[in-house]
Amino acid sequence: MKKIISYVLPIYNEEKNIKKFYDSLVKTIGKETKYNFELIFINDGSKDESLKILEEFAKNDKSTCIINLSRNFGHQAAITAGLDHASGDAVIIMDTDLQDPPSVSIELVKKWEEGFDVVYAQRKSRQDTFFKKVTADAYYRLLEKTATISIPRNTGDFRLMDRAVVLELRKFREQNRFMRGLVSYLGFSQVGVQFDRHARYAGETGYPIKKMVKFAIDGILSFSTAPIKLINAIGSIAALVSFIAIAIIGAVKLLNPSSLVPGWTFIVISIFFMGGVQLLMMGVLGSYIGRTYSEVQNRPIYIIKNSTNIIENKSS
Repeated sequence: MKKIISYVLPIYNEEKNIKKFYDSLVKTIGKETKYNFELIFINDGSKDESLKILEEFAKNDKSTCIINLSRNFGHQAAITAGLDHASGDAVIIMDTDLQDPPSVSIELVKKWEEGFDVVYAQRKSRQDTFFKKVTADAYYRLLEKTATISIPRNTGDFRLMDRAVVLELRKFREQNRFMRGLVSYLGFSQVGVQFDRHARYAGETGYPIKKMVKFAIDGILSFSTAPIKLINAIGSIAALVSFIAIAIIGAVKLLNPSSLVPGWTFIVISIFFMGGVQLLMMGVLGSYIGRTYSEVQNRPIYIIKNSTNIIENKSS
């Protein structure tokens, strides 16, 4: 009996990319007669014609499945929906803007056949702006230093997971999701496959600066208490600076009181300095409290409006 490889493919306003991606993926997997394939597209509240294009594919190919979410829940939630319904012996997550080449996914399968449970695609080069390259590198270096687990550098969500890993991952129902961190947390045998990441084929990215910043913060707060430890360090430094300043002013007042300029300058500066430090500390604590609040609410990670070619018992 042939093994099944499931592809989890989140979609958000990708009408200009879907057909090119679909044709490329179908051509790639068509050469692999050893496996059966399942393509699960998750429409994450697209506002363009993405869903209509997907429905045309699904009409002609029963192995092409659609999960249509009720609104935009975000990239990580869309991936979660796909993983919850994938039936494959192995599951591959990849984006549909052709930055992740379909041919590389077969390389991931080959490594999986060697016995690895998780095979992640690791970028050795990327066709991105200088700003994005620099900030991404800085972020992963920071994450490496602060996180309690080891998350490989230059990796995204493009990866293959054995079904055993997927079943374990389904148990994690947290709201603020950082999938690549969760997969690293699970353990199992993991290995990377290097590839050259292409430029986006068409359209605009679904991850503008605002979403990228939130995603980066989710990654740090989900797997690190370093920000809380930083509060203690900042507080200690502020207290030390204040103590030194008080000592210096006290000494000057005793030894040469006439040199002191009367006024409120020092007081005002001190108030603003300490106020800024306190607000910074409250902001960091507020981030953790906010995440706790969203988890306690225990709302669904996503809501499915309708689906095509999805068999409900696949998620069991």
